[in-house]
Amino acid sequence: MLGVIAWLFAWWLTEAVPLAVTSMCPLFLFPLFGIASSDTVAHSYMDDVVTLVLGSFILALAVERYNVHRRLALNVTLLFCGDPMSPALFLLGWCVTIFLVSMWLLNMPTAVMMMSVATGIVERLSTVQEQSEAINKFCKAVILTVVFATPIGGISTLTGTGVNLIIVGMWKSLFPEAKPISFNTWFFFGFPVAILILLCFWCIICVLYVPKGSARALSPYLDKTHLKRDLEALGPMAFAEKMVLSMFGLLIILWMTRRITDDIPGWGVLFHGLVGDGSVSIMVAVLLFIIPNMKQEGEKLMSWNECKKLPWNLILLLGAGFAIADGVQSTTEFAFWLPTSTPSNALGFATGHIEIKDMLKVGVPLKVVGIVVLSLLMPSLGELYIPSMLQ
Repeated sequence: MLGVIAWLFAWWLTEAVPLAVTSMCPLFLFPLFGIASSDTVAHSYMDDVVTLVLGSFILALAVERYNVHRRLALNVTLLFCGDPMSPALFLLGWCVTIFLVSMWLLNMPTAVMMMSVATGIVERLSTVQEQSEAINKFCKAVILTVVFATPIGGISTLTGTGVNLIIVGMWKSLFPEAKPISFNTWFFFGFPVAILILLCFWCIICVLYVPKGSARALSPYLDKTHLKRDLEALGPMAFAEKMVLSMFGLLIILWMTRRITDDIPGWGVLFHGLVGDGSVSIMVAVLLFIIPNMKQEGEKLMSWNECKKLPWNLILLLGAGFAIADGVQSTTEFAFWLPTSTPSNALGFATGHIEIKDMLKVGVPLKVVGIVVLSLLMPSLGELYIPSMLQ
């Protein structure tokens, strides 16, 4: 098993063959070496999380088709670009925005929503004829900020990510006589941890991706006057844009309310727990092929031709990740290493603007930072809450 995993990871890291080809290898390697049956491995490639990502990608294509991401990107850029332009301060504002959204939404909807905005920002810079090193690095920084600030924000509140709720359930089972972990208890420990990690991440991203002269290189393309003119040129929102945003909002609401807490069941209880987040994601994606766009008679919000742009290599990559984990999702909140680690990693990698080495370059030091921050705060801040809960 270890030999097969080492082989796969070596091919992923070196990209000796295309990522999609490496991702298909478990389908024959695992049965050949007796690790798992072919049926079991194949099932991993259409896991609920994989279908969740698939539906999210289709929605993201709809957002892109009607330039919704461009409108959102122009508004966000206007808010943080500054006068004069400061790349470091822009990234700080971008970090804080994603962090605040991720505190209250689950990681997946946050990543999908903010990656659409990030794509709009990057596309504006990608039209520059002569791509300087500063512009290329800034584009990577914008995408990487979504990848990493999303799970960092999810640490701070009890409902920020599903992993937090799993930990609460484990606490109840391991310490049945102890006080349950409340929202406030989690927040007073998780929020300081998340803030420290976010600040460290911002420092790392600025050191690695904001070289000297970045402000001068970016100012002509992120000037407030030009941004306002471009926003006005988009005109009022059309019916198709409004419907895509409505579908986006519907998806987020359904994700958030399917299962709230152990004590407050969501709408999922009506279906006896059989409906997963992937089911919701695919359902909303199907609606895009049914609702008319009101532009041409018979034309819908999405067509299958648009889906030819789907990043099937990433979908196979996620399937391979679940196959390696033997159908068990082993992701933790500090799994900032590879594209298979978290959904936000996969979405970032799907943009094509970052590579595995970029994730490692930021992810490895950030993992170390996470370990150091927890090591420092557990015996200090943690001492204020954990002993009283066990009494």
